[in-house]
Amino acid sequence: MRTTVRRHLGKVVAGTAIAVAGTALMAAITLPDTAGADGDRPGGRSTTRQQGGQQGTAVPPGVVAPAPRQGTGGTGADPLTADETRKAERIALDRQLRADGEDVGGERGPQPLGVDLAAPPSGDGDAPGAARRATVTFYDYGSDTLITRTVDIATGRVESTTRRKGIQPPLSPEEQTEAARLLIADPLGAGLRADYRDATGRELTGPDQLLPAAMVYRSVPGAQPAALDRCGEHRCARLLPKVRNGPWIDARSLVVDLSARTVVRLAH
Repeated sequence: MRTTVRRHLGKVVAGTAIAVAGTALMAAITLPDTAGADGDRPGGRSTTRQQGGQQGTAVPPGVVAPAPRQGTGGTGADPLTADETRKAERIALDRQLRADGEDVGGERGPQPLGVDLAAPPSGDGDAPGAARRATVTFYDYGSDTLITRTVDIATGRVESTTRRKGIQPPLSPEEQTEAARLLIADPLGAGLRADYRDATGRELTGPDQLLPAAMVYRSVPGAQPAALDRCGEHRCARLLPKVRNGPWIDARSLVVDLSARTVVRLAH
C-alpha cells in the first residue's frame, strides 16, 4: 500500500524511485543488497539432501577465522596498510601546514581528503624493496587551494608539494557531513526539516540523523544565481540526503557553498 507524503523540498522518495534521480545527480550511490534465499537470511538454515529424497543433517554453522594481524608496512605495489596511511598523513601534515591551513569546519589545519599509494621512483619499479611513497591530499579552505604532498613513508620525508586552485576532487565524508549540518541550520533547510518530520515523526536537528551523500557542484554560466558563480573556485556541494533506515529526500534544488558557508537555491 502506498502512502502519500506531503512535499516540501520537492519530494520524499523511497526504493527504486530514487535510483533514476540519483543517477543523474551522482556518479554512484551503492545501496545495500537484500537478502537472498532462506539460507542467506538471518536465522535461516541450509540443509543437504541425499539422493532418493532423504533428508540429511543440517550443515553446521560456518566458523569465521579471525583476520590476521595487519603488518605495519606493505611491499612493492601492495595497497597502503592502515598504519602506513596514518603515518603518511602525519608526515604530510607538518607544523607549518597545520598552522597555515583551515579545514571545512573553520578549524586550524587543512581538510584531509585522502591518502593513496604513489608511483615508485623512476627505475625502482614495483620491486619488494622499492621505497614506499604516498600521495596525501588536503583542501585548504582558508585559501581555496588543493594541496598534494608526496611523502616517503620509510624516511618520513616530504618529497614534493603542489598547490592548485580550481581543482575540486570528490567530497570527503567530513565535508558531506558539514554540508548537511549547514543545510539543516539554514532557513532554506526548512523544507528538508519538514520532509524529515513527515517521514519519521521526529525533528531533524543534526546530520547524524541522515546518511548524507553529495557531489561537488560547479557553476554553469547563466544557469544559477550569481551567489553560486564562484562554485568551482569555491568548494560547493549538492546534497542527496537519506533518512537513516528511511527514504531519500530530494534536495537537489539547494547548493551549499562550503567555502562561504552559505546555502543557495538554484534558479528554476
